[in-house]
Amino acid sequence: MEFLLRLFRSVPQVAEIQDQQVIDKDYRYWRIRILYSMFIGYAFYYFTRKSFVIAMPGLIQELGFDKAQLGMLGTIFCITYGISKFTSGVMSDRFSPRYFMSFGLILTGIVNIFFGMSSSILLFALFWGFNGWFQGFGAPPCVRFLTQWYSVSERGSWWSTWSISHNVGSFVIAWLAGWCLLHLGWRYALYVPGVICIFGGLFLINRLRDTPQSMGLPSIEKFRNDYAGTSAKEESDGEKLTARQIFFEYILKNKYIWLLAIAYFFVYVVRTGISDWTALYLIETKGYSRLGANGCVSLFDVGGLCGMLFAGWSSDRLFKAKRGPVNGLFAMAIVAAVAFFWYVPEGYTMLDSVAMYLIGFSIFGPQMLIGVAAAELAHKKAAATSNGFVGLCAYLGAAVAGYPLGKIAQEFGWEGFFWALLTCGLVSVLVLLPLWNVTKKDEKVPAKVKALA
Repeated sequence: MEFLLRLFRSVPQVAEIQDQQVIDKDYRYWRIRILYSMFIGYAFYYFTRKSFVIAMPGLIQELGFDKAQLGMLGTIFCITYGISKFTSGVMSDRFSPRYFMSFGLILTGIVNIFFGMSSSILLFALFWGFNGWFQGFGAPPCVRFLTQWYSVSERGSWWSTWSISHNVGSFVIAWLAGWCLLHLGWRYALYVPGVICIFGGLFLINRLRDTPQSMGLPSIEKFRNDYAGTSAKEESDGEKLTARQIFFEYILKNKYIWLLAIAYFFVYVVRTGISDWTALYLIETKGYSRLGANGCVSLFDVGGLCGMLFAGWSSDRLFKAKRGPVNGLFAMAIVAAVAFFWYVPEGYTMLDSVAMYLIGFSIFGPQMLIGVAAAELAHKKAAATSNGFVGLCAYLGAAVAGYPLGKIAQEFGWEGFFWALLTCGLVSVLVLLPLWNVTKKDEKVPAKVKALA
C-alpha cells in the first residue's frame, strides 16, 4: 500500500529551464505526446465500457435476461462510475494523473475478462459495478492534463480533439466486439477488449507525464502569455488553498457549476439512452440484423466526432472561448434530431443512418463543452474536481437511462422511451440558456478565499 501511495504521488516541480529554445522545443514535443497518449488511452477505456452494450443481444438469447435486468446492470455501472469519477477527480487534483489513468485502464481490462467468464446476474452486477469504478479513473486525469498543458483561449480546440477519442473508441469497439459476438460468442466481445486495455495501460505509463513544471517547464499561462479566464496570481493563490476550501468555495457555492451539473444530468439520459438501447430498438422494431444494428449505431459516434470538433472550434473561434452559446444551440439540436430519428419509418435505412449521425453530432457538443465550462468556471487547481462533480451528476442521469428507461421501454413500449428522451432534451435546453453569456470573469472570488490570498 505504501508503494502505491508513493507511486500515485504527484511529481513535484523542478527548477525551471532557462533556455527559451529548449522550452519551446520541449513544449511542442510534450503537448503532442500528451495529447496522442490521452487520445489512445481514453479510446481504449471505451473498449471496455461499451463491450457489454454490444454483447447485450447475446446475453438475452443465451441467458434469457430481459430489458429491465440488463438495464439494472447499466444503472449499477453508471452509479459506480459517477461516484468514482467525482472521487477520482478530487484525487487527480492532488496526486499523479499519469498513474491514475494507466492503472484504471489495466484494472478495467481485468474486470471485463472476469465479466466474460460469468453467467449469473449477481456476478454480472458485481463485476460491472467494479468496471464502473475503474472506468472513473480515466476522464479526471485527462481534465488535469488539458488544464495544465493547454491554455484557456485554445483549450476548446485541444479538448475537442481529445474528446473524439470517445467516438473513435465506440466506433471501433462496435465493429470489433460485434464481430466477436457474431463469430466467437458474446464472451469474446468482453475478453478481447479486456486484453487490449491491459496492454494499453502499460503504454500510458510509458507515455504520460504529470505537469509542465515537473519537467522543468514554465506553466502553460506563462509559456503562452495567455491568462484568459485565469491569472498568474491564481497559480500562487491555489497553493494556499486546501482541497476542502476549493471544493466548498469554488464548486458547491458556485451557481454556474450547479446549472451545468443539472444540464449534464439530462444530456446524459439522452446520450446513454440512445447509445445503449438503439441497437435493440432497431432489431425489435425495424428488422435489423445484430451487425446491421451495431453498424447503424456506430454512426452515432461518427456524428459525435464531428460534433465535438465543431463545438470546440466554434467556441474558441466564433464565440471567443464562450461555451454557453454553443452548449445552448447544440442542446436545441438534440431535441430536433431525436424527434427526426423516432419518426423515420421502417425500411428507410439511409434515413436511420442520417438521423443517428445527427443525434451524435448534437449530443456530443454539450457532452464535451459542459465539461470544459465546469473546469473553467472553477479554480484551476480544482479543474478535475469540478469536472468530476458535474460528471457525477451526468452519470446519475446515465443511471436513469439504465433500469428506469429499460422499465419504461418494457411497460410503455418504444413510444414511452422516446417521449422520455425528448422531455430530457427540452429540460437541458431550459437549464443551459441562462449560461449563454457566462464566462470565468463573471464568477466572483469568494470572500473567504480572498482573505487567504
